[in-house]
Amino acid sequence: MTFPKDFLWGGATAANQYEGGYLSGGKGPSTLDAITGGSHTKPRMITYKTKDGKIETCGRGDALPEGAVGYIDPETYYPSHVATDFYHHYKEDIALFAEMGFKCFRLSIAWSRICPKGTKEVNEEGLSFYDNVFDELLSHGIEPIVTINHFDIPMYLADELDGWSSRETIDHFLFFCETLFTRYKNKVKYWMTFNEINFLRSWTQIGIHDNSKQSKYQAAHHLFVASGKAVTLGHQINPDFKIGMMVAYIPSYPMSCKPEDVMEALTFNREQEFYMDVQVKGYYPKHKLKEFEREGITIKKEAGDDAIIASGTVDYIGFSYYMSTVSASDPTDVKYVGGNQMPAVKNPYLEESEWGWAVDPLGLRIALCKLEDRYHIPLFVVENGFGAVDKVEADGTIQDDYRIDYFKKHIAAMKDAVELDGVDLIGYTPWGCIDIVSAGTGEMKKRYGFIYVDMDDEGNGTLKRSKKKSFDWYQKVIATNGENLTEM
Repeated sequence: MTFPKDFLWGGATAANQYEGGYLSGGKGPSTLDAITGGSHTKPRMITYKTKDGKIETCGRGDALPEGAVGYIDPETYYPSHVATDFYHHYKEDIALFAEMGFKCFRLSIAWSRICPKGTKEVNEEGLSFYDNVFDELLSHGIEPIVTINHFDIPMYLADELDGWSSRETIDHFLFFCETLFTRYKNKVKYWMTFNEINFLRSWTQIGIHDNSKQSKYQAAHHLFVASGKAVTLGHQINPDFKIGMMVAYIPSYPMSCKPEDVMEALTFNREQEFYMDVQVKGYYPKHKLKEFEREGITIKKEAGDDAIIASGTVDYIGFSYYMSTVSASDPTDVKYVGGNQMPAVKNPYLEESEWGWAVDPLGLRIALCKLEDRYHIPLFVVENGFGAVDKVEADGTIQDDYRIDYFKKHIAAMKDAVELDGVDLIGYTPWGCIDIVSAGTGEMKKRYGFIYVDMDDEGNGTLKRSKKKSFDWYQKVIATNGENLTEM
């Protein structure tokens, strides 16, 4: 067989898009609890309160005014408050994952469920909830894969400390990590520190009020130090822990063989690789230091920061792969289309999803090869999937052959990377294995899952779970360890 006998087949979710239970069980608010829903044409918005008490809104990637704090309007719909309610449906959902044959399940832990303000106060009810989740997974033979922080921060830390702009947030995060590592040291083996660290920005995701490059990269430095400390701490608590990083990887091709286009693609790819270079190799690459010098960016470090980063390198790279993009030196030559957390340049050789995302299975093999050649540590595809509008037929079935086709081609590309290129790949967890709220648009109609959840964009629905056609297909893929990609 191509894939190792212990290959980790499963699925992936995030607490803020799936868990719900907004303030249940002692949970505190997080930044994403103040983000509204959206659509193709209606952007997601932050609700906030100004220093003089006015209630305002701004785009989810915008900077909040100085002194502004997050605000949750009781008359506004916020998707994270219920999402698709794993909090109350975890046993039912895990039973469905087990029926599909999952070997692992990637989930994130809501920081504000464990530490309601993000500070050093622990909510025992929150810890018990995840105890129950992990016990349920393990009873079905499913390995938990835990993302420690996935795209949000407790609202108190954002409002009172300016989030990851503050050095103090590192200490609060380390307390959170130590609490998790100690409590779950015999239940969780695989961890990742930050989700898509290269996409973390703004008040929404890291609690900062200033979106300048100076502020962004200073916050990134604090994230690097926090990750390095967390890796070292985790290995001290349990040497068997496997602690990885997670990056959104979107390989970019040059628009042509014109050297200027090739240089544009190199520059684009370097920005993603920068975050892996620091966390895998343990130091800032020279090209990034030169960029800081040119642009007048000064990273404030404390004594020992470089040593912390160097000694706290990760055990594996987890990455998301949804699409590729194209780079061109002349912006008049390109057409922009949809993309994961950013606009992407249209590739005339590729088809696109309903949301404009390029569908490029071979790009996954290319990504795996590039990462294997550059880093020489195990790789884990922890997100990959196809957002689409699913139709429930009169008989209740969902015939999502388009999703099956997408996964079939991407798994085939992974097989080639392992069998033909020798890539060390340890697992595959498709994104949104059950329907969840879209991170980019806040919609429910943009569905990824093998399991349908009855919930609409306005938060209406029964939350009933039902299997899509892809459920049975993925079940067969797992049962054959990826060898059977065609038969149902």
